[in-house]
Amino acid sequence: MINTSVRRSVARFGARQVRSAAPRHRIVANSARFCSIAQLNNLISGKKQFHTCAPAFQSVETPFSKLSEDQQALLTEERAVDRADVVIVGGGPAGLAAAIRLKQLDAKHNGNLRVVVLEKSSEFGNHTVSGVILEPKALRELFPEECEGKPATYIPLPENLVTPVTSEGLKFLFQEFGASVPVPEPPAMVNKGKNYIASLSQVVRHLSECAENLGVEVYPGISVSELVFDKAKENVIGVATKDMGVSKKGEPKDSFERGMEFHARQVFLAEGCHGSLTKKAIKQYDLRKDKQQQSFGLGVKEVWEVPPENFKKGYVAHTMGYPLSNSVYGGGFQYHFGENMVTVGLVVGLDYKNPYVSPYQEFQKMKHHPFYSKVLKGGKCISYGARALNEGGYQAIPKLHFPGGALIGASAGFMNVPKIKGTHTAMKSGMLAAESIFDILKNEETSFSELEDESAIGALPTIDLKSYEDNFKKSWAHDELFEVRNIRPSFNTKLGNLFGMCWSGLDSFVLKGRPGFSFKFHETGDSGITETASQHKPINYPKPDGVLSFDILTSVSRTGTYHDEDEQCHLRVPDQDLEKHANASYPKYKGIEQRFCPAGVYEYVEDPESPIGVKFQINSQNCIHCKTCDIKVPTQDIDWVVPEGGDGPKYTIN
Repeated sequence: MINTSVRRSVARFGARQVRSAAPRHRIVANSARFCSIAQLNNLISGKKQFHTCAPAFQSVETPFSKLSEDQQALLTEERAVDRADVVIVGGGPAGLAAAIRLKQLDAKHNGNLRVVVLEKSSEFGNHTVSGVILEPKALRELFPEECEGKPATYIPLPENLVTPVTSEGLKFLFQEFGASVPVPEPPAMVNKGKNYIASLSQVVRHLSECAENLGVEVYPGISVSELVFDKAKENVIGVATKDMGVSKKGEPKDSFERGMEFHARQVFLAEGCHGSLTKKAIKQYDLRKDKQQQSFGLGVKEVWEVPPENFKKGYVAHTMGYPLSNSVYGGGFQYHFGENMVTVGLVVGLDYKNPYVSPYQEFQKMKHHPFYSKVLKGGKCISYGARALNEGGYQAIPKLHFPGGALIGASAGFMNVPKIKGTHTAMKSGMLAAESIFDILKNEETSFSELEDESAIGALPTIDLKSYEDNFKKSWAHDELFEVRNIRPSFNTKLGNLFGMCWSGLDSFVLKGRPGFSFKFHETGDSGITETASQHKPINYPKPDGVLSFDILTSVSRTGTYHDEDEQCHLRVPDQDLEKHANASYPKYKGIEQRFCPAGVYEYVEDPESPIGVKFQINSQNCIHCKTCDIKVPTQDIDWVVPEGGDGPKYTIN
């Protein structure tokens, strides 16, 4: 049985970490602590204007060795331990699909498996941001009873959460005369009559309720910061939640509370794209051996309420060309859903070479093209979000299992880039992992969570879930990704987007993935492909007009982002030595950090006493958890780790 004192600890821990969304005036006030909107906008647009006001966070951490004995004892005290059969880190579509499938199977057996989902956002869905157009295939497999007697295109979600796609188009945009030219849609991009527009944050919230109704223990507001290994450091036996109440100096505050451990027969990492534990597991177990480096994109989006005359319910459009150059992969989109709601966004491949590119500013510029501006004119922007996404596809999927755990969903990278969809494949991976672990656990006489004999617990063999990867290779998700494996990397040649578009058309309409070869991504990853600033000219982006385009702090205020002002910085550089980072990065890349970040987290401030003329600052209270910094920084010395549970954005309609 579950130790009641531990259960109370979990509940208390969650309550400590769940915070309501920060009022917008609070965020704007926090923003003013380190710079004005105009100043930061100038920085992002490449203009060398600086300020000398203090940031909300300074890197003034006390080294552990210099803490008092009492402080060291608090930070290293033994954690409370709880046990479950399966612990799932991350409550997105993949994690919740895995939990739901596992409890569905368990209910038909003996119903004694304990399944726990730990989610770092204060409420399920608060950290979920996507387009999103849903393909119902995985959902129909997850809830087959709800689909009985329904059309093949039926999606088992509440009607108020989805809008059927009724019309669509693909356009190539030109800057000249604001032109937009229709382009034939590849078969993979066709959505009319079969797919649905939705808010993925709302869908995730619904799935969390479904999981809880089945007996899954769902704990929002819990950040998981460590993998827990056995004594030999060979097998994962669980995870540890993040300590609460550590100051920005790295010292335990009066409110300090040690994290706790969840031990499990199997840990599923469902953290989303580029998760902090996933990075550790991939490195620890060399899961990328014989695989290609992952390539990423940054998606930036807004949700608008538009006048009825501009609204076409069920319409979806994707665009290529303007505002991106031939050497930058990406494209825009607008989706009309609900009642007078339009999602508009831009995805920029992070394998661009020019360090002066700002994905955020490219997006703001795109909205002034008539194809977008005529829809947004007279409307109101009500939400903003940004998130890194996997673009490597089939070639970049790592080994999916390791001793004691598995990667599911975007932690592994199952996005179908040509389809511009990944939710259905992510959910399918979670379901496959659940089915694979259930086939093993159903044969064990006693639930792991109910064992009390330590010798019996220690005698249990570690589960390395190879069957999950085998089952994936037999699934429709594998076949779907394999067929389109050459489309995204075809844009990586010296001919850029021109060759990519030509090959994509040929492969989509004629070859359909049959060639016996696979294109490769760059071996150095998206960070290594970045060229020095001396090889490029600065890009002068237009100033925002406050009507269609906005400065970056106004956008951040629409995310509901909150981090405790006296909290240890979750954006880590070695020894938190910001000067060392600046000396390595700024002379070569001239402030790339403040251009790739879509939330104004990084900035260089003029400092006449510095040998390079500037000092580097991290405003981590602005972070919206997109993880672009960890991916794109050329020096590869920024490590995004989880902040305290409940921190970050509060997405509600993204």
